[in-house]
Amino acid sequence: MPRRLPLIASLALLPALAACGSDGTSAPPPPPSETAMAAVSKDPGAPREQLARATDALFTAEEIGETRALIVMYRGEIVAERYADGFDAKTRFLGWSLSKSVTAVAIGILVAEGKLRLDESPPVRHWQRPGDARGEITLRQLLQMRSGLRHTESAEPAYDATTVQLLFLAGRDDMAAEAEAQPLEAEPGRQFKYSTASSIILSDVMARVLSPRKDAASRQAEVSHFMHDRLFGPVGLSSMTAEYDAAGTMIGGAMIHATARDWARFGEFLRHGGAVKGAQVVPRGWVAFMRRPSPRAPDYGAGLWLNRNSGGDRRVLFPGQAPGSLFAMAGHMGQYVLVSPEQKLTVVRLGKTPEADTRKLVDTLAKIVALYPAVN
Repeated sequence: MPRRLPLIASLALLPALAACGSDGTSAPPPPPSETAMAAVSKDPGAPREQLARATDALFTAEEIGETRALIVMYRGEIVAERYADGFDAKTRFLGWSLSKSVTAVAIGILVAEGKLRLDESPPVRHWQRPGDARGEITLRQLLQMRSGLRHTESAEPAYDATTVQLLFLAGRDDMAAEAEAQPLEAEPGRQFKYSTASSIILSDVMARVLSPRKDAASRQAEVSHFMHDRLFGPVGLSSMTAEYDAAGTMIGGAMIHATARDWARFGEFLRHGGAVKGAQVVPRGWVAFMRRPSPRAPDYGAGLWLNRNSGGDRRVLFPGQAPGSLFAMAGHMGQYVLVSPEQKLTVVRLGKTPEADTRKLVDTLAKIVALYPAVN
């Protein structure tokens, strides 16, 4: 006579048995919701139901915060687009550190015009005083986050961070002056340290090059005209706009706003090597430089994160789960623009995610990217 399982053990098996078909195989997952399916085009370039589930997870999964906008572009077309209640295609989203990539491209235009040089000290006048070692800092080092200037990007409590002091407290009226006044804590070029202050210094350098006048109104007007005439307009970023501090400096490390579609257009612009419909807005070589690993950080280029191992504990993207050529713009509270040239793919996620939940959010985004094969 066959031996019977105890009743409690039998009941414990019910969940597993319920997940199996009559032949013992796993039952298929339930179909995606109507909302999830409606957000995905009929031919998205990946299995439609799988893409619907993967994108739906960004809006429904626990412990990844609040997703407010999602766009997936494949071969230059939007194949998935979804917004949370209260947000839509006209909403301008604060990019936070996505702004750094925009600033890096703007600097590239000035380098291409011969107004700045990568391996020379930028025109920060008080760094040029005799004996000031900060005069050794180059534009390249600022872009690659290895200036050597003292900086704390984040801290606990938050107000101890240099970034918070610059943006919201003591330095908010003249952010560049505060950033440029910091002493060296390392020899220029020797140490990678992610720094919003570096991008603010780059924004000040732009104003110094573009505006011969020092008053705040002139500085802001000249930089604003340049950004719209030379970058936002040619790329088709009609919603993109930047904030400025009281000194007329663009807050290029954190305070650029745009719709989700325009953040996606900017990602596509980078995927095409700085070109729009075949017209180069910034030299292709500049975008290649932005994507080239920094000598002090294999996972960072110049204004872009790279899908590579950091050589340490830092893990911003998902190396090993997507092509090594994938790169990204990544901002505070879970703002992401992922660009994979090999897959002809751009993924934008905008929202609000606590730092502690960022890893789960990134892993969820990786599942979307994994649905797309490399394209010849």
